[in-house]
Amino acid sequence: MLSIAGLSHSYDGRTRALDNVTLEIPPGMFGLLGPNGAGKSTLMRCVATLQIPTAGAITFDGVDVLAHPARLRQQLGYLPQDFGVYPRVSAYDMLDHLAVLKGVTARAERRETVDALLHQVNLWDVRKNALAGFSGGMRQRFGIAQALIGRPKLIIVDEPTAGLDPEERNRFNNLLAEIGENMVVILSTHIVDDVTDLCSRVGLMVGGRIVADDSPAALIASIAGKVWARTIDKAELPAYRTQFDLIATKLRAGRTQIHVLSDTAPDPAFAPVVSSLEDVYFATLLQHRQTDGVGPVQTVRSA
Repeated sequence: MLSIAGLSHSYDGRTRALDNVTLEIPPGMFGLLGPNGAGKSTLMRCVATLQIPTAGAITFDGVDVLAHPARLRQQLGYLPQDFGVYPRVSAYDMLDHLAVLKGVTARAERRETVDALLHQVNLWDVRKNALAGFSGGMRQRFGIAQALIGRPKLIIVDEPTAGLDPEERNRFNNLLAEIGENMVVILSTHIVDDVTDLCSRVGLMVGGRIVADDSPAALIASIAGKVWARTIDKAELPAYRTQFDLIATKLRAGRTQIHVLSDTAPDPAFAPVVSSLEDVYFATLLQHRQTDGVGPVQTVRSA
């Protein structure tokens, strides 16, 4: 169990990147969902002992992470947003080197570990190839392999599928799902579909705060029957933004489809929509940005 209590962090003494974050994360896949700049990476860096928070506490399986960071690192696998490698080194040699750095010094144990991990992430056939020639998805799978060295109990992956093509993203997500059966895995992302497909629990983060924390099904149920859609001309969009709680727009066949949050049909031209985690996400952003005085969410997606 990972416990985060009252975690806050400020870079300049005024603006809070983290604002009193409290979470209880049991074994399994946990999705941390939020827009860019929400504080997700700062939170992950604090949990990974790469950054000391201004206030708060973090414990993992009874270990005080802030007081004893080395004890957490022995149980941690971490794949950051920007994962650097020596490009001209082969996948096998690089993973072998990283295993030494992580304390797997016995040659026979290290060979067994490296072989098993390369098979697990489906990179065995290219183990002798230089990492410079790997695709983005292959590099991310290699990143997971290095994160799994030492059989960690906590895995943190930060925006792992950003920039991957659909096939590689699906392959990477299948790998994460397999890993998440036996340990705590935190998936930090702004891609809603990744969380919907993989995670049994999700935390929504806005402005450095956790504003919702529940199962995807429960979050979706919270707005069931409250999302409505209709198609309008693009020129009408400003008026609808002013008149309704518009949470998202889509372009369909050259026209604009809008999603509106309302307890009842805004007008007879609107039809009910089966809500999704994406609707929850956009509705949450709208509500909290309006509360903070930022204004409505300007979300345009093509379909």
